[in-house]
Amino acid sequence: MFKLVSRKFLFFILLNWIVGCNPIQQTTIAPTATLIPTSIPSLSVTLTPIALDTGWHLIQPGLEHRLINLYEGQDQWDESLYMVRLNLNQFRLDVAYHEIPQSLEDWQTETKALIVVNGGYFRKEDDKYIPNGLTIVNGEIFGSSYDAYAGMLAISDHGTELRWLANQPYDPNESLLAALQSFPMLVKPGGELGFTEQYEDSLKARRTVIAQDQDGRILFIVASRGYFTLHQLSVYLTESDLHLDIAINLDGGPSSGILIANPQEIIPAQGLLPVVILAYVR
Repeated sequence: MFKLVSRKFLFFILLNWIVGCNPIQQTTIAPTATLIPTSIPSLSVTLTPIALDTGWHLIQPGLEHRLINLYEGQDQWDESLYMVRLNLNQFRLDVAYHEIPQSLEDWQTETKALIVVNGGYFRKEDDKYIPNGLTIVNGEIFGSSYDAYAGMLAISDHGTELRWLANQPYDPNESLLAALQSFPMLVKPGGELGFTEQYEDSLKARRTVIAQDQDGRILFIVASRGYFTLHQLSVYLTESDLHLDIAINLDGGPSSGILIANPQEIIPAQGLLPVVILAYVR
């Protein structure tokens, strides 16, 4: 699904360069990779993935996105990394949970959030879906806290932060408006490798990551083609130019997905989600 998104994204970059038009404000998923723009009726462009890093592009003040296609050799297209980066001075985060899961689109319709991202792990009990790790929504606690191997998104009146639970365990007495725990740590505080080779299981899957860089900005990263093992992703993020201070793996596989409401961009999750992370303009 993301293959089509990325092709269209790259096509719009090419089209803007050719005709000098204003940046495109909406990205949708076309049913075909052959795109015919209405502004130039005679031009038909069929794009194949190319080794391209778009760099960061401003969507609106405090919000940027970026696409990186990764290759092994000249012809093997392995992964697409879709990223958004938020300035917390202009955006706030929240967590939402329902016992009955729903799609990213339904979550956005309900919450009116600008960005919706899949959350942490969950399990099914009878007809209900329960978070595995600690999840706090509007001050109400669900699930139980993980141990030192995990990380935590913590939202309070004092701000938003990502934690490694080995350094900052959850304190039941602290006052949190919202929180979400997941694992493993991909980048430990200070930009250190979080998931070392000794724990490698060689399992590849779609991945979703929440991270915070050295400037305090929050990043959501979705790798939708299932190329990375956890150790490989940990190495990639640690050695990247993202300057990450900390990064936590969220639920992956069929749960991985992200939606931006305006301009409309989506990597659909392949299943319904009981827990999501939300972002709103302040």
